[in-house]
Amino acid sequence: MTDDLTGVWDGTYIQPSIGMVTFLTTLIDSGGALGGSVTEPCMTSGCPVSTHNASISGQRSGSAVSFVKTYEPPGYGYDKVFYEGAVNADATEISGRWRLPGATLSGTFLMVRSSKTAETTAAEQQAKEPVR
Repeated sequence: MTDDLTGVWDGTYIQPSIGMVTFLTTLIDSGGALGGSVTEPCMTSGCPVSTHNASISGQRSGSAVSFVKTYEPPGYGYDKVFYEGAVNADATEISGRWRLPGATLSGTFLMVRSSKTAETTAAEQQAKEPVR
């Protein structure tokens, strides 16, 4: 894959006991090295800030993507989160799993280039899933 991932991405992740959390990411892809920033609402009860900011550092190799999101400043139950996923063929979506280091807490995430929001895409994908 040669598509550059640089750009603005709308994202969602599913956090157990919280539900879907939306976020906005600006990615910079420099020859497969990923950097950037994330802004997301604080979803923790009693959180003293309304918005969390974080930096991203990671890599892309072919369709595989991995990065660490580091909250700035850390605290309020937030520090680092590890993400691993894959980019689709036209480099418009990144999906995969996130996990907290040293804990069993994990979940799924979806990032979509800003022309279409991740929340809309996640709802479309959920509507396509068979009813169990």
